[in-house]
Amino acid sequence: MKKKMILAVLALGFFASSCSNDDDNTSSVDSNLTLNLDGLEALGDDFVYEGWIIVDGSPVSTGTFSSVDFPQTFSVNSEQLEVATTFVLSIEPAVDSDPLPAATKILAGDFSGALASVDSNGIVANFETATGSYILATPTDADDTNEESGVWFLDNSSGSAVAGLDLPTLTEGWKYEGWAVLDGTPISTGTFTDPTLADDNATTSVFKGDAGDGPSFPGEDFLQNAPAGITFPTDLREATIVISVEPSPDNSPAPFTLKPLAHAVPSDAAVHTTISMGVGPTAVVSGSVTRN
Repeated sequence: MKKKMILAVLALGFFASSCSNDDDNTSSVDSNLTLNLDGLEALGDDFVYEGWIIVDGSPVSTGTFSSVDFPQTFSVNSEQLEVATTFVLSIEPAVDSDPLPAATKILAGDFSGALASVDSNGIVANFETATGSYILATPTDADDTNEESGVWFLDNSSGSAVAGLDLPTLTEGWKYEGWAVLDGTPISTGTFTDPTLADDNATTSVFKGDAGDGPSFPGEDFLQNAPAGITFPTDLREATIVISVEPSPDNSPAPFTLKPLAHAVPSDAAVHTTISMGVGPTAVVSGSVTRN
């Protein structure tokens, strides 16, 4: 049943001709739809959350919000709410002329009676079996005295480099992003969708050295053009390495709420040696939606 719900929700972008709006309402009577969600973060000025109910296979907006304090209650057409099968939460541009849900959907769940239990597992990805590893190294310069200033998500324990991240494929509207958190400041290593390939900024990074682009896996050398308050080269020992899941397009230069993998680099970590990551602080967002 859940698989069918996910497939139906992912197909919402194709319902342009049948998308409902307030003009389609057959009754002026409204009922309450109450959201009680856990784990969401504020999106900033450029994006908002928008709720949707699925009525006869088509999405009907239940309203937008930016506050992440819950519960929140919305007035929704009673007839449509009564027959709704599914609730979906998407991330939308704050100024949005498109009446359809964006590709970036973060929560979904089917109604059972008055209640829908919603989560991100099916609509973003399920990270229960996600694992990761990385090495400290700076392959993009010719200096071997600053190897603690780079992090690469690969596993070289067998003698040959292979992908260090075992991650599920994300649905449309999402990307992975690596981070090194230095003295409380998160610095991106780049975004990617395939952990077996280089990240999106492999050839254009302003942080890497001038001797090449590095291995064909996600990662970064922090060697030049440091952000304000940070000095490069640096020492990533005792920093925290994070893999997050980001909306695409992104809403913020900071990590998003979904962080399935993380690890504090040991103070005595050896360079060019595989280090295993652990479970991150937030692998799923969830909650409940009630109609009455």
